[in-house]
Amino acid sequence: MIRFALLLATASLATLPARARQAPPTPLPMPPAVPLPRDTPYPGTIALSVDATDLTHRIMSVHETIPVAAPGDLILHYPEWIPGAHGPTGPIELLAGLVARAGTATLDWRRDPVDMYAFHVPVPAGATSIGIDFQFLSPAIEGQGRVVMTPAMLDLQWNTVALYPAGYFTRDIQVAPSVRLPSGWQFATALGAKGPADPDGRVQFGAVPFSTLLDSPLYAGRYFERLDLDPGGKVAVHLDVVADKPSELRVSAQQLAGHRAIVQQAYRLYGSHHYDHYDFLLALSDELTGEGLEHHRSSENATDGNYFSEWDKTADGRDLLAHEFTHSWNGKYFRPADLWSPDFNSVPERDSLLWVYEGMTQYWGQVLTARAGLWTREQALDTLAYESAMMQSEVGRSWRPLEDTTNSPIFVRRRDLPWPDWQRGEDYYLEGMLIWLDADTLIRARSHGTKSLDDVARSLFSSNDGSFVTRTYRFEDVVKALDGALPYDWAGFLHARLDRRGGSAPLDGLERGGYRLVMTDQKSPLFESFERERKIRDFSFSIGVVLKDAKVVEVAWNSPAWKAGLTEGDSIEGIAGMKFQDADDLADAITQAQHSGAPIQLLVTSGRTYRTIQVEDRTGLRYPHLVRSGNDHSSLDAILAPKG
Repeated sequence: MIRFALLLATASLATLPARARQAPPTPLPMPPAVPLPRDTPYPGTIALSVDATDLTHRIMSVHETIPVAAPGDLILHYPEWIPGAHGPTGPIELLAGLVARAGTATLDWRRDPVDMYAFHVPVPAGATSIGIDFQFLSPAIEGQGRVVMTPAMLDLQWNTVALYPAGYFTRDIQVAPSVRLPSGWQFATALGAKGPADPDGRVQFGAVPFSTLLDSPLYAGRYFERLDLDPGGKVAVHLDVVADKPSELRVSAQQLAGHRAIVQQAYRLYGSHHYDHYDFLLALSDELTGEGLEHHRSSENATDGNYFSEWDKTADGRDLLAHEFTHSWNGKYFRPADLWSPDFNSVPERDSLLWVYEGMTQYWGQVLTARAGLWTREQALDTLAYESAMMQSEVGRSWRPLEDTTNSPIFVRRRDLPWPDWQRGEDYYLEGMLIWLDADTLIRARSHGTKSLDDVARSLFSSNDGSFVTRTYRFEDVVKALDGALPYDWAGFLHARLDRRGGSAPLDGLERGGYRLVMTDQKSPLFESFERERKIRDFSFSIGVVLKDAKVVEVAWNSPAWKAGLTEGDSIEGIAGMKFQDADDLADAITQAQHSGAPIQLLVTSGRTYRTIQVEDRTGLRYPHLVRSGNDHSSLDAILAPKG
């Protein structure tokens, strides 16, 4: 009976007239778009007040008073595209408790149905300003996002605590910011304070364009030290340090001299400065999340608490400050045209020239670190060896050109990748750096040492000394600057390295500079520092695995470990029938396999599953080094030497 009824119903539907049948769905029309920005002044000055005293809950409370000229729909944006992040990373999920008022009346705001970073606020007739209140729920643990607030310090990034009116260039929106800090805390920022903190701990700053505000983060802390890096200089340059404890603030005369030398070596290289003052903001902490973010008149730098106190163990990453300082010239003053935007929401960034913005900055950051004496020549060479080996092992080059990796921060958003050497992450940093080493040594060789990439840097960055008004550039401008140092087919040179699939990493600069990359069974001191700071053991150049205790945290694509079936998240429980104690057991097994020819027997767990695997490898332990080549030139040594 049921089957008969279904047949009857189907027959009845078939006899319906065509006009009675249901039409297929079509898309609803899109709502009106958020207005694009106009280059016209916003009427009035926004008052922005942040209370950052709730250290227990790590919550910042925000109040804004936004002038309005007429009733209607006021659209407010929360910044989405954060300069230096190269992607849409504004942490809007951490905004909560949003309330809008006109006088004492609460207004029924609504989020835009398409643009999740836009809020519509109905401005009533007669209102001259709108009050906005919300909280920024600063992460308490790194799984929630970057930790920026601890019991001892604060990294206040203004983009996290501010809404701004849509429809205007952000340089045309004036903001008067203030912040209330915990009692006794000191602070540093590129912003100019109007005076000392009031009795309630509130500091008021002068009005600035909204774009300048977001480019001027504030570091504050219970333990604070300010060091002059250019005594008697034309403009003030300071190193502003906050730390977890007072002992981490002690800076030796030699350490201070090295940081002062960064400034002088940069001036000799670039022949200019593009700020009226500059602040290296440096957080030394095991609680605050690490950071390196460029700004025009300052930089955010957060690293381990032992940066100064265990100087001999922290060479790895010591180029952070020089890298971010270089961005004041390359990236902030001189910026790719497709990375410049009139606001932080309406025009998505395009990252096509990050191999200049970041790749060249990576190059100059490391060169300046060596020239300043913060690295010895050996430490600089060991760093270059490790980075060259990393890029040489990027097997994803077979399918994905370097140029395409500039898109990674937009769609990956700097999340961890399961197979980074196959997927390729932001390789424009390190492989871009190798391209600029290649170019530098080529210019030096063909000009017989009379020209170098230093000349290119001066050509690009030396104009308008003292001005911090951004200039933009395109690919053709980079080629022109290279041609100015040495006439050559630079467009072909760059495209051959940016667009190709397959082949090896661009290591010609090493050979031309007098060195070649080799592998030995001995770690360099820099490699040991790298492992110690990250609390890992790195066998990625041997069997292709990185361990943290017994846990596998990375496996190289198509490596011996990969072919044997190891994957990220596995744990090694035993080796050759013996209980796994530590990574030294695996190092011994790799060495034994090299001599015996027998596979490495591993007992591995994955969740609740045990399995035995065999890793076939005969190459032994492998760690990268640079050694002198047969080349008579030693231009790499000249590149790393300080400029007098």
